[in-house]
Amino acid sequence: MDFGKQIKQIRLDKNLTQEQMGIMLNVTRQSISNWENNKNLPDLELLVSMSKVFSLSLDQLILGGNDMNNLTEKLIKDGSETRRAKFNLILVIIGTALLCIGASCLIIKGMSVEYVDAQGILHENFFILPIGFLFLFSGIATFCIVGIKNITTRINSKS
Repeated sequence: MDFGKQIKQIRLDKNLTQEQMGIMLNVTRQSISNWENNKNLPDLELLVSMSKVFSLSLDQLILGGNDMNNLTEKLIKDGSETRRAKFNLILVIIGTALLCIGASCLIIKGMSVEYVDAQGILHENFFILPIGFLFLFSGIATFCIVGIKNITTRINSKS
């Protein structure tokens, strides 16, 4: 049974109108109507509230039976999107840190003094230049990977 039919059945079993159910859940009658007609779905906070008000477990409310309904699919999709967003945020932070370290290395190299001592030995911190470019390249690569991953995810979700 889909979620809309399930909500309507719960409401009818309790002999409630949409208005009365809306008052119990602190939502409008239109929200109840939209849920029953599968125009939209309640958020997680409202599901917990419904569970308490109607003395149902979340399993009974969300699953409604042995089959997955549209609400279950929505919750699974929302969870995976949240994990994906957190992962992308972590990668962006890492990429930004790599770019900052690379830029700092290049700035340090540009501001450093090179000199030849009395024995004719050149003192130069040349090793900072390739390290700086390595960090810059790594940061840019991280951003490219995040961008490509987001593009392929959007293409796959539209298919």
